[in-house]
Amino acid sequence: MELIGYIAAVLIGISLGLIGSGGSILTVPLLVYIFHLPPVMAVSYSLFIVGTTSLLGAFNNFRKGQASFNLALPLGIVSPATVFLIRRYVVPHIPEQLWMAGKFAITKSVLTMILFAVLMLAASISMLKKTVNPSTKTTSVRSIKDYIQLALFGLGIGCVTGFLGAGGGFLIIPALVILLKLPMKEAVGTSLFIIAINSLVGFAGDLGHYDIDWLFLLSISAIAAAGILIGVQLAKKIPSEKLKKGFGWFVLVMGIYIIVQELMVLQG
Repeated sequence: MELIGYIAAVLIGISLGLIGSGGSILTVPLLVYIFHLPPVMAVSYSLFIVGTTSLLGAFNNFRKGQASFNLALPLGIVSPATVFLIRRYVVPHIPEQLWMAGKFAITKSVLTMILFAVLMLAASISMLKKTVNPSTKTTSVRSIKDYIQLALFGLGIGCVTGFLGAGGGFLIIPALVILLKLPMKEAVGTSLFIIAINSLVGFAGDLGHYDIDWLFLLSISAIAAAGILIGVQLAKKIPSEKLKKGFGWFVLVMGIYIIVQELMVLQG
């Protein structure tokens, strides 16, 4: 099973390199169901793995001019600040047993995985939708209204990342393409930069709350980093829309699987 886990770690990077999202969607279930980490710790580890991997991909895209720092900066301030505050001051104070639903005890771990599965279903729907043809010209933040819009958007992404460890790429990319008319390649590169900042700042907020197995964490991160380099090369040859749809169906199946698993835990 661990061998399967290490192979799956490559897919995390490939997903980020190809479509600029999906890393966390794979990482948390991988750490919980294959490496048997508690969900709360899996979220923390996911932040580091996805953060370091995305940073590598973002650097590569900025170097090629395929990312917009103008758009990344507003999101890169509000969003990580929100993530840090949630990871540092909110998550550690959430009790393990939240409430009783009849004879079932709803725990923080079970709720985390169910909410993550719901997030996966939402992500799959986003990926399966046909992408509106983006602009071929780079947009820019032109007014105070644009900055406020990006700040509010960053706040929402920060909440998702803070509580569930998801970098929010499936939310970021549609907004950059549809709302701000950013070309797809720049949207992917910009998304990776925002995901990297969010995830690494969130992980920093967790330091001191958990005993971290650095050897394991760095090993998975290195494998995922190799995957993102593969994904970047594949992106040059394979239509991103086809890959996005295929990954969307995979995420849909995984989301349903997690919900079924957690409901069985409640009943068992």
